[in-house]
Amino acid sequence: THDRYFLDNVAGWILELDRGQGIPYEGNYSGWLEAKSNRLAQESKQQSAHEKAMKEELEWVRKGAKARQAKSKARLQRFEELQSQEFQKRSETNEIYIPAGPRLGDKVIDFHNVTKGYGDRVLIDDLSFSMPKGAIVGVIGGNGAGKSTLFRMIMGKEQPDSGSIEIGDTVQVACVDQSRDDLDGSKSVWEAVSDGADMIRIGNYEVPSRTYVGRFNFKGGDQQKFVKDLSGGERGRLHLALTLKEGANVLLLDEPSNDLDVETLRSLEEALLDFPGAAIVISHDRWFLDRVATHILSYEDDGSIVFFEGNYTEYEADRKKRLGDAASQPHRVKYKKLAQ
Repeated sequence: THDRYFLDNVAGWILELDRGQGIPYEGNYSGWLEAKSNRLAQESKQQSAHEKAMKEELEWVRKGAKARQAKSKARLQRFEELQSQEFQKRSETNEIYIPAGPRLGDKVIDFHNVTKGYGDRVLIDDLSFSMPKGAIVGVIGGNGAGKSTLFRMIMGKEQPDSGSIEIGDTVQVACVDQSRDDLDGSKSVWEAVSDGADMIRIGNYEVPSRTYVGRFNFKGGDQQKFVKDLSGGERGRLHLALTLKEGANVLLLDEPSNDLDVETLRSLEEALLDFPGAAIVISHDRWFLDRVATHILSYEDDGSIVFFEGNYTEYEADRKKRLGDAASQPHRVKYKKLAQ
């Protein structure tokens, strides 16, 4: 599994596969992260972008819940710094770099009493929230609850049954959805991203195309693989590379952690934390949401939708406070029936 939250809470041993070797470690994910960092230091390796990202994650683990909450709030307060050109230049050293789009105004995305149903079920009922311009909103809920419908309405592909959605005048949206069908199987990975050009424009900068593709863990000969021969995880990374080069200022990411290995996930987390825009992320990856989310939009078991300021752990603590013992019990999701 790539589910680090699960590994941290359940695993008694970690077996790491590294350069053809199996390296066992007794303990959970956080303990393994500490041991791995020490092992790399002992090997006196030159620090790569992956190792830098891993150390960032380890520092986050060590800080504890209060410091994590402070970092989440600090991201919103640092929005002006994140917008600066100098910060963008520093960001280019990361393994994955998400280019900044145009400067965001105060209005990003506002939902006003939005209701949406399918068949005889109400999926979204009277939803209202305003997205802050520096926010990363994690969307959680069961399969079929209506999370992807939320994205389709933001993109204008579907309309609410009632209520309205306001998109700010400065907003430019890029969406990474779960579909990988729009990729051209006859091209190589490098050709799909670069269109054969040695230099490509990423946001406000021109970068060597092979360097950019390499940031998504396509190294050496992997860049010459045909798209039709890629695994699910490789197609996911390619889709991510193609979408992120657009230079949007609001990202919609639908299950970005699906099929991605832990190293790429870690790089994506660091890139999102440095991204000078806003994002809405549908995810079941609790570790991912703990690291990046400033807000949670939760599809609850009773059919309601809660907009909460904080990361996943803080949301869970609030949910248990609200619901008491019922919060720990499994429930079948209840949907309202559409009025005839």
